Amino acid sequence: MRELTPSLARDAFHELDLVLKSPLTLVLGGGTAMALGYRIPVRTTDADAYPQGASLETIDPLVKRVAAKLGLSKDWLNPHYATFAHVLPSDYGSRLKDVFVGDRLRVRALGAEDLLIMKAFAGRAKDVGHARALLKRKPDLGLVERRLQELADRRVPGAREALDFFDDIQG
Repeated sequence: MRELTPSLARDAFHELDLVLKSPLTLVLGGGTAMALGYRIPVRTTDADAYPQGASLETIDPLVKRVAAKLGLSKDWLNPHYATFAHVLPSDYGSRLKDVFVGDRLRVRALGAEDLLIMKAFAGRAKDVGHARALLKRKPDLGLVERRLQELADRRVPGAREALDFFDDIQG
């Protein structure tokens, strides 16, 4: 699978912009958001993004067309992380950061705080370095801790482990 470098990601978003028939906003998380939004070097093969106001099924043929043109995996645009978006604070939209704006496509990266929350929930070994790199961007750690604690208090599955992960990366 071809690595999705920041340059290649921008090219892919540009190509997608060219074939879209109507406006679309993608909310970007994961490694591609870290690379494009915060200049954190991360190796990834996909863009974790979900469409706002549309379903991925409606744009899937266009995503595959871009993949074929650029030699990317057919699922280079991966909406899977949307299933974890429920852990984000309700105001996460206020921290979204534009990383690509075309004629029809707008790609917005999660804020550093929201990426930290998602990384804490993922809790994988590779997320430790990513989370520590985000800490260097001076995010509002109080916001992150309050949200993780709120989720833990509500007994959301994985929240206690996410809070422990967050405590560990700060040490």
